[in-house]
Amino acid sequence: MAISENITALAAEGRLLAAAAKAAGPGASVPTCPGWQVRHLLRHTGMVHRWAADLVAEGHRKYRPGGGEPDLDGDELLDWFRAGHRHLVEALEAAPADLDCWTFLPAPSPLAFWARRQLHETTVHRVDAESALGGPLTPVAAEHALDGIDELLTGFHARTASKVRTGTPRTLRLRATDAAEGAGARTEAVWTVQLSAEPPKAVREHGSGHPPSADCELSGTAEGIYLTLWNRLPLSAVTLTGDRAVARLWADNSAVTWS
Repeated sequence: MAISENITALAAEGRLLAAAAKAAGPGASVPTCPGWQVRHLLRHTGMVHRWAADLVAEGHRKYRPGGGEPDLDGDELLDWFRAGHRHLVEALEAAPADLDCWTFLPAPSPLAFWARRQLHETTVHRVDAESALGGPLTPVAAEHALDGIDELLTGFHARTASKVRTGTPRTLRLRATDAAEGAGARTEAVWTVQLSAEPPKAVREHGSGHPPSADCELSGTAEGIYLTLWNRLPLSAVTLTGDRAVARLWADNSAVTWS
């Protein structure tokens, strides 16, 4: 996805998050984040937005910690969240293409990194807010979801910090069945993830190739795979074939936390 597309989508996702949070109320439980209420979700996401916006707007080239979560609640907290989200979007829109600032995952440029990272950060937490509200989730476009799968597999879990490890090497296959459409045809995106005592190694294939056999495969829409890998949907949201224990290894150990 282009940087401008990510920023536009980020703006929309933040508005959806705020709307769902307002409708659910600050005391509503967030089933996708056990122990959290909507107020905790707003404080956390708003803090991350401000942290990222300051790195971009001020061009900090070294890591700087976030400013902490505010002791706010109710409408005051919601207004604070909306203001921080606007600040982030405006900082990204105003940033030069050759922005030089600190990042923590591989990317074509710092601007591309932060636009992508904050889009997926906000999308996942928008799903949290809508889960607290109940009812259907706003759909995630296939292109958006595919990019998020790539970021999670080849970014976050390629790092030594990943806890998805096993002493017995296993292979997890991920198959998004709606990767692209055209002329009445639909193609797939397939990732093969090698699990071992080292960080997972993921390779993405395009089209209808013949990857090596896998111990477990998850298949479904790009949105379904994306949200399942982020533990925002249960494994039952996708089709599972093979050894369920491999899928559980991912689900039980893949959480990405703020540190």
